[in-house]
Amino acid sequence: MINSFTGTDDAGVAIAAAGAGAEVVRGMYGQRLTRIDKGAGDFATAADVAAERSILDVIRAARPDDAVLGEEGGQQGAADSVRQWLVDPLCGTLNYAVGNMLVAVNVALRDGAAAVADPFSGEIFFTDGETARVRHNGLDAPLTPTPATQLVDVNLDPPFPNAPGFRAVELMAHPDFVARFRPRVVSTTLALTWVAAGKRAAYVTDGGDLSGSVHFAAGIAICRAAGCVVTGIDGAPIGPGGRGLVVAADAETHSQLLSLVRTRR
Repeated sequence: MINSFTGTDDAGVAIAAAGAGAEVVRGMYGQRLTRIDKGAGDFATAADVAAERSILDVIRAARPDDAVLGEEGGQQGAADSVRQWLVDPLCGTLNYAVGNMLVAVNVALRDGAAAVADPFSGEIFFTDGETARVRHNGLDAPLTPTPATQLVDVNLDPPFPNAPGFRAVELMAHPDFVARFRPRVVSTTLALTWVAAGKRAAYVTDGGDLSGSVHFAAGIAICRAAGCVVTGIDGAPIGPGGRGLVVAADAETHSQLLSLVRTRR
Protein backbone atom coordinates (compact mmCIF):
# COMPACT_ATOMS: atom_id res chain seq x y z
CA MET A 1 0.00 0.00 0.00
CA ILE A 2 1.34 3.46 -0.88
CA ASN A 3 1.46 6.36 1.55
CA SER A 4 -2.02 7.28 2.78
CA PHE A 5 -1.25 10.65 4.38
CA THR A 6 0.87 13.58 3.32
CA GLY A 7 2.67 16.26 5.30
CA THR A 8 -0.19 18.71 4.78
CA ASP A 9 -2.83 17.01 6.96
CA ASP A 10 -2.63 16.50 10.74
CA ALA A 11 -1.59 12.86 10.40
CA GLY A 12 1.15 13.91 8.01
CA VAL A 13 2.38 16.53 10.47
CA ALA A 14 2.40 13.96 13.28
CA ILE A 15 4.32 11.48 11.11
CA ALA A 16 6.86 14.10 10.03
CA ALA A 17 7.34 15.35 13.60
CA ALA A 18 7.77 11.87 15.08
CA GLY A 19 10.14 10.99 12.25
CA ALA A 20 12.24 14.09 12.91
CA GLY A 21 12.50 13.20 16.58
CA ALA A 22 13.39 9.60 15.76
CA GLU A 23 16.20 10.74 13.48
CA VAL A 24 17.76 12.70 16.34
CA VAL A 25 17.36 9.81 18.79
CA ARG A 26 18.93 7.39 16.33
CA GLY A 27 21.78 9.76 15.51
CA MET A 28 22.73 10.37 19.15
CA TYR A 29 22.51 6.73 20.20
CA GLY A 30 25.62 5.38 21.89
CA GLN A 31 27.06 8.80 22.71
CA ARG A 32 28.04 9.84 26.21
CA LEU A 33 25.09 12.12 26.97
CA THR A 34 24.55 14.78 29.60
CA ARG A 35 21.84 13.82 32.09
CA ILE A 36 19.35 16.37 33.36
CA ASP A 37 18.02 15.41 36.81
CA LYS A 38 14.25 15.70 37.26
CA GLY A 39 14.15 14.33 40.80
CA ALA A 40 12.73 11.09 42.22
CA GLY A 41 15.18 9.09 40.12
CA ASP A 42 13.90 10.48 36.83
CA PHE A 43 16.12 12.23 34.30
CA ALA A 44 16.32 13.43 30.72
CA THR A 45 19.29 13.35 28.39
CA ALA A 46 20.59 15.73 25.77
CA ALA A 47 18.91 13.45 23.22
CA ASP A 48 15.48 14.04 24.81
CA VAL A 49 15.97 17.79 24.56
CA ALA A 50 17.36 17.76 21.01
CA ALA A 51 14.62 15.41 19.75
CA GLU A 52 11.90 17.60 21.24
CA ARG A 53 13.43 20.64 19.58
CA SER A 54 13.30 18.92 16.18
CA ILE A 55 9.70 17.84 16.74
CA LEU A 56 8.65 21.36 17.69
CA ASP A 57 10.34 22.76 14.58
CA VAL A 58 8.11 20.58 12.41
CA ILE A 59 4.91 21.42 14.31
CA ARG A 60 5.62 25.15 14.39
CA ALA A 61 6.34 25.23 10.67
CA ALA A 62 3.14 23.37 9.79
CA ARG A 63 0.80 24.58 12.56
CA PRO A 64 2.17 27.87 13.95
CA ASP A 65 -1.03 28.72 15.85
CA ASP A 66 -1.26 25.41 17.73
CA ALA A 67 -0.18 24.97 21.35
CA VAL A 68 2.30 22.29 22.41
CA LEU A 69 2.82 20.44 25.68
CA GLY A 70 6.27 18.87 25.66
CA GLU A 71 7.78 16.41 28.12
CA GLU A 72 10.91 18.55 28.39
CA GLY A 73 9.81 22.07 27.44
CA GLY A 74 6.41 22.13 29.11
CA GLN A 75 3.51 24.23 27.86
CA GLN A 76 4.15 26.45 24.85
CA GLY A 77 1.47 28.58 23.27
CA ALA A 78 -1.95 29.32 24.75
CA ALA A 79 -2.89 26.70 27.36
CA ASP A 80 -6.57 27.05 26.40
CA SER A 81 -5.90 26.61 22.67
CA VAL A 82 -8.46 24.45 20.87
CA ARG A 83 -5.58 22.54 19.28
CA GLN A 84 -2.77 21.18 21.44
CA TRP A 85 0.02 18.77 20.54
CA LEU A 86 1.36 16.38 23.18
CA VAL A 87 5.02 15.48 22.72
CA ASP A 88 7.18 12.85 24.42
CA PRO A 89 10.45 12.99 22.45
CA LEU A 90 12.05 9.89 23.98
CA CYS A 91 9.89 7.41 25.88
CA GLY A 92 12.27 4.93 27.47
CA THR A 93 15.04 7.32 28.44
CA LEU A 94 16.59 4.90 30.93
CA ASN A 95 16.58 2.15 28.30
CA TYR A 96 18.29 4.53 25.86
CA ALA A 97 20.84 5.77 28.37
CA VAL A 98 22.12 2.24 29.02
CA GLY A 99 22.27 1.27 25.36
CA ASN A 100 18.88 -0.43 25.01
CA MET A 101 17.07 0.37 21.75
CA LEU A 102 13.54 -0.13 23.09
CA VAL A 103 12.34 3.47 22.93
CA ALA A 104 9.57 5.47 21.28
CA VAL A 105 8.95 9.00 20.02
CA ASN A 106 5.35 10.07 20.74
CA VAL A 107 3.48 12.92 19.02
CA ALA A 108 -0.28 13.40 19.35
CA LEU A 109 -2.79 16.11 18.55
CA ARG A 110 -5.20 16.03 21.48
CA ASP A 111 -8.33 14.15 20.33
CA GLY A 112 -6.92 13.86 16.83
CA ALA A 113 -4.06 12.50 14.75
CA ALA A 114 -1.07 10.82 16.37
CA ALA A 115 2.19 9.08 15.51
CA VAL A 116 4.65 6.88 17.39
CA ALA A 117 8.06 6.31 15.84
CA ASP A 118 10.42 3.44 16.58
CA PRO A 119 13.80 5.04 15.84
CA PHE A 120 15.60 1.73 15.36
CA SER A 121 13.13 -0.40 13.39
CA GLY A 122 12.23 2.55 11.17
CA GLU A 123 8.51 1.97 11.76
CA ILE A 124 6.11 4.85 12.36
CA PHE A 125 2.71 3.87 13.75
CA PHE A 126 0.05 6.51 13.13
CA THR A 127 -3.62 7.43 12.97
CA ASP A 128 -5.69 10.21 11.46
CA GLY A 129 -8.19 9.67 14.28
CA GLU A 130 -10.19 7.06 12.37
CA THR A 131 -7.85 4.46 10.88
CA ALA A 132 -4.51 3.13 12.16
CA ARG A 133 -1.52 2.18 10.04
CA VAL A 134 2.21 1.61 10.18
CA ARG A 135 4.66 3.17 7.73
CA HIS A 136 7.87 1.30 6.94
CA ASN A 137 10.23 1.75 4.01
CA GLY A 138 7.83 4.27 2.48
CA LEU A 139 4.81 1.96 2.48
CA ASP A 140 1.70 2.02 4.70
CA ALA A 141 -0.07 -1.07 6.02
CA PRO A 142 -3.14 -1.37 8.29
CA LEU A 143 -2.67 -2.31 11.93
CA THR A 144 -4.48 -5.52 12.91
CA PRO A 145 -4.68 -6.38 16.62
CA THR A 146 -4.72 -10.05 17.65
CA PRO A 147 -4.35 -11.82 21.01
CA ALA A 148 -2.52 -14.75 19.40
CA THR A 149 0.86 -14.07 21.03
CA GLN A 150 -0.62 -14.12 24.58
CA LEU A 151 2.15 -11.66 25.48
CA VAL A 152 1.10 -8.92 27.90
CA ASP A 153 3.31 -5.93 28.64
CA VAL A 154 3.03 -4.65 32.21
CA ASN A 155 4.45 -1.26 33.16
CA LEU A 156 6.16 -1.46 36.55
CA ASP A 157 7.39 2.14 36.71
CA PRO A 158 6.12 4.47 39.47
CA PRO A 159 3.99 6.25 40.51
CA PHE A 160 1.49 3.75 41.90
CA PRO A 161 -1.60 5.84 42.68
CA ASN A 162 -3.92 2.83 42.97
CA ALA A 163 -1.81 0.94 45.52
CA PRO A 164 -2.39 -0.98 47.71
CA GLY A 165 -5.61 -1.89 45.88
CA PHE A 166 -3.76 -2.55 42.63
CA ARG A 167 -0.09 -3.36 42.12
CA ALA A 168 1.04 -4.44 38.67
CA VAL A 169 3.79 -6.60 40.10
CA GLU A 170 1.18 -8.60 42.03
CA LEU A 171 -0.84 -9.09 38.84
CA MET A 172 2.19 -10.78 37.28
CA ALA A 173 2.35 -13.19 40.22
CA HIS A 174 -1.31 -14.19 39.96
CA PRO A 175 -1.48 -17.91 39.09
CA ASP A 176 -4.30 -17.36 36.57
CA PHE A 177 -2.27 -14.65 34.83
CA VAL A 178 0.69 -16.99 34.45
CA ALA A 179 -1.61 -19.74 33.18
CA ARG A 180 -3.13 -17.55 30.43
CA PHE A 181 -0.50 -14.98 29.51
CA ARG A 182 3.23 -14.40 29.25
CA PRO A 183 4.32 -11.16 30.95
CA ARG A 184 6.80 -8.77 29.38
CA VAL A 185 8.33 -5.55 30.70
CA VAL A 186 9.53 -3.24 27.94
CA SER A 187 9.44 0.03 29.94
CA THR A 188 8.34 2.19 27.02
CA THR A 189 4.96 3.03 25.49
CA LEU A 190 6.22 1.52 22.25
CA ALA A 191 4.50 -1.57 23.67
CA LEU A 192 1.12 0.13 23.18
CA THR A 193 1.65 0.24 19.42
CA TRP A 194 2.62 -3.42 19.53
CA VAL A 195 -0.88 -4.24 20.80
CA ALA A 196 -2.34 -2.41 17.80
CA ALA A 197 0.07 -4.24 15.49
CA GLY A 198 -0.63 -7.72 16.87
CA LYS A 199 2.80 -8.08 18.48
CA ARG A 200 1.27 -8.03 21.97
CA ALA A 201 -2.08 -9.25 23.27
CA ALA A 202 -2.41 -6.46 25.82
CA TYR A 203 -0.79 -3.70 27.86
CA VAL A 204 -1.45 -2.81 31.52
CA THR A 205 -0.26 0.17 33.54
CA ASP A 206 -1.18 1.94 36.75
CA GLY A 207 -1.86 5.66 36.81
CA GLY A 208 -4.59 8.25 36.85
CA ASP A 209 -6.11 9.94 33.81
CA LEU A 210 -3.67 9.07 30.99
CA SER A 211 -5.73 10.39 28.07
CA GLY A 212 -3.92 13.74 28.13
CA SER A 213 -0.49 12.36 29.02
CA VAL A 214 2.42 13.14 26.71
CA HIS A 215 3.58 9.57 27.35
CA PHE A 216 0.35 7.76 26.53
CA ALA A 217 -1.88 9.93 24.30
CA ALA A 218 -0.35 8.87 20.98
CA GLY A 219 -0.38 5.16 21.77
CA ILE A 220 -3.94 5.31 23.08
CA ALA A 221 -5.14 7.09 19.92
CA ILE A 222 -3.48 4.49 17.69
CA CYS A 223 -4.88 1.57 19.67
CA ARG A 224 -8.39 3.00 19.59
CA ALA A 225 -8.24 3.57 15.85
CA ALA A 226 -6.96 0.03 15.34
CA GLY A 227 -9.99 -1.39 17.17
CA CYS A 228 -8.37 -2.36 20.47
CA VAL A 229 -10.39 -2.34 23.71
CA VAL A 230 -9.19 0.60 25.82
CA THR A 231 -10.28 1.31 29.42
CA GLY A 232 -8.92 2.06 32.86
CA ILE A 233 -7.94 -0.74 35.25
CA ASP A 234 -11.47 -0.53 36.68
CA GLY A 235 -13.07 -1.02 33.26
CA ALA A 236 -14.27 2.59 33.09
CA PRO A 237 -13.50 4.86 30.13
CA ILE A 238 -10.22 6.72 30.42
CA GLY A 239 -10.52 10.43 31.02
CA PRO A 240 -11.07 12.73 34.02
CA GLY A 241 -11.05 10.61 37.15
CA GLY A 242 -9.63 7.68 35.21
CA ARG A 243 -7.50 4.97 36.80
CA GLY A 244 -4.62 3.56 34.81
CA LEU A 245 -4.91 1.73 31.52
CA VAL A 246 -5.78 -1.70 30.14
CA VAL A 247 -5.46 -2.01 26.36
CA ALA A 248 -6.28 -5.37 24.80
CA ALA A 249 -6.40 -6.72 21.26
CA ASP A 250 -9.88 -8.14 21.79
CA ALA A 251 -12.79 -8.13 24.23
CA GLU A 252 -12.06 -11.60 25.63
CA THR A 253 -8.47 -10.75 26.57
CA HIS A 254 -9.63 -7.46 28.05
CA SER A 255 -12.29 -9.20 30.14
CA GLN A 256 -9.79 -11.77 31.43
CA LEU A 257 -7.34 -9.07 32.48
CA LEU A 258 -9.99 -6.99 34.24
CA SER A 259 -11.09 -10.07 36.15
CA LEU A 260 -7.52 -10.66 37.31
CA VAL A 261 -7.08 -7.02 38.29
CA ARG A 262 -10.27 -7.11 40.34
CA THR A 263 -9.23 -10.23 42.23
CA ARG A 264 -5.93 -8.54 43.14
CA ARG A 265 -7.84 -5.52 44.40
